[in-house]
Amino acid sequence: MTAENEQSPTWTTTTKLIIGLTLAAMFAGVFIYYRSIVSLIILAFIITYLFQPIVHWLTEKTRMSWRLSTTLVFLLFLILLLGMLTGAGLAIAQQLTGLVRVVQEFANDLPEFASELTEYLAQFGAVNDLINLNDLANRLLETLQPLLGQAGSLVGSIATGAAVSIGKIFFVVFVAYFILSESRRVGDFNIEIPQYDYDIRRMSRQMRIIWDSFFRGQIIIFVMVFVVYLVVLSALGVRYSVALAALTGLAIFIPYVGLWTTAIVMVLVTFLQPLNYFGLGPWQYSILVLAIALTINFIFDNYISPRFLGRTLDIHPAAVLIAALFMANLFGLVGIFLAAPIIATIKAVGLYVFRKMFDLDPWPEHEEEPTPVEFPWFRWSRQLKDWLVSVRDRKKGNS
Repeated sequence: MTAENEQSPTWTTTTKLIIGLTLAAMFAGVFIYYRSIVSLIILAFIITYLFQPIVHWLTEKTRMSWRLSTTLVFLLFLILLLGMLTGAGLAIAQQLTGLVRVVQEFANDLPEFASELTEYLAQFGAVNDLINLNDLANRLLETLQPLLGQAGSLVGSIATGAAVSIGKIFFVVFVAYFILSESRRVGDFNIEIPQYDYDIRRMSRQMRIIWDSFFRGQIIIFVMVFVVYLVVLSALGVRYSVALAALTGLAIFIPYVGLWTTAIVMVLVTFLQPLNYFGLGPWQYSILVLAIALTINFIFDNYISPRFLGRTLDIHPAAVLIAALFMANLFGLVGIFLAAPIIATIKAVGLYVFRKMFDLDPWPEHEEEPTPVEFPWFRWSRQLKDWLVSVRDRKKGNS
């Protein structure tokens, strides 16, 4: 009887190449064909990633088990979600419907407005010869009509396909719950490749910094933008303030185009609004709202966003815009949301591969200590706790 050979044979370079390309092709095919399901699973992982520090904090402070803390957090999330779907969700859907209708009415009146403006500019012959407003209006209308049709269909599907949408939402929540609740039972997945331990650890830390800063930093900025615009637009008496605030919050994920698009929509809404608190004319009221919106955007872009995001992504906004267009075709709204961290990840991996191919040092710069992204409410609760402790200590000292 011959002894069994327990040593596995090594693969040749050709075998590795064939198997690697085959697995990559299979993965890409499944990824694209089932992209609707993949987008839901990605959403589940995003929720898991965002809730993990909350569950960790609750477990440490209350000494409850990880599963119980996860259950309490998701129960609270479900209660808030049901409230939004029944109350606030209906209000937002109604406001979005009205918002789309206002823009559609403006688009339908655009040729007539262009004709009137052309007649007015006829007295300035040179200007009228340089600009053909009728042709420009028709081209703009041809561009807007498909977009408005898609927007109207999307808003309509919120009501007609409510059961399907709610089913998908609960599927995402339950998948996220089971991933997070069982995460303590599953050990860490560590990849060990001889002579590449440092590269793997450093690349993992870099990926963690990119995704952690983006998710937690961007969600903070989204909430702040939504709240600020909701308060400001409501105070100014702008119609559809909730829908406009939500639209502006989502627009921060699309550089250049996003905020300018929402600014144009705000101008249209305020210009077509019959009355306002200040008794201003349509143009004066639109200019007032636009000036305030641009000021808020300037403050967020130059003072607030760098505080939470810094230069962690370090990518050109135009690259994010192009990536958002590609990702939107694959995964819709989720693709737009993930465009920035994905392009940052591709950049980091691409630079590493490029340097290794030309026998350069893949890590030419010294690794800096990352600045953790902290939710403001955690910092506020800690400051409140420190203040209460200091007040108690002063009372003890006086007594």
